Amino acid sequence: MLVDNLKTLQGSSLSFYLKIANFHWNIEGPDFPQYHAFLGDFYTDVFETVDRLAEYIRTLDSYAPGSLSKMSAYSIVGDYTGPQITSTEVFNILFADGTTLMNFYKDSFKIAELENEQGIGNFLAEQIDALGKRLWMIRSILKTA
Repeated sequence: MLVDNLKTLQGSSLSFYLKIANFHWNIEGPDFPQYHAFLGDFYTDVFETVDRLAEYIRTLDSYAPGSLSKMSAYSIVGDYTGPQITSTEVFNILFADGTTLMNFYKDSFKIAELENEQGIGNFLAEQIDALGKRLWMIRSILKTA
């Protein structure tokens, strides 16, 4: 069961990466420099997890999804193909998707513990911590005076 969760996390991470990259490339407004930098760092961090998840999938003697269609089929993060949106809308979308991913990471961590996979559990805990920090930052961006 853990390997299935890792595949879902891998597909979801790639989808999340693409969504963040899209927003990074296209965000506009007076806070552009800060948001562009924040999103650039964010999508870089998310992309790095895709390879690590694939390696953990392989350590569990399964095959990692290796095509866009397979990644998309595993993803719990939807694609964004809509029109240009405001920075507030961007961060609302990323907060919702990040929260969905966070909950799935936490469920996966519990499964890793049950399956006695400490190394994978440690990796998942690191991701929970990193994503939690990003969600805190997005919550702070979304707060109004």
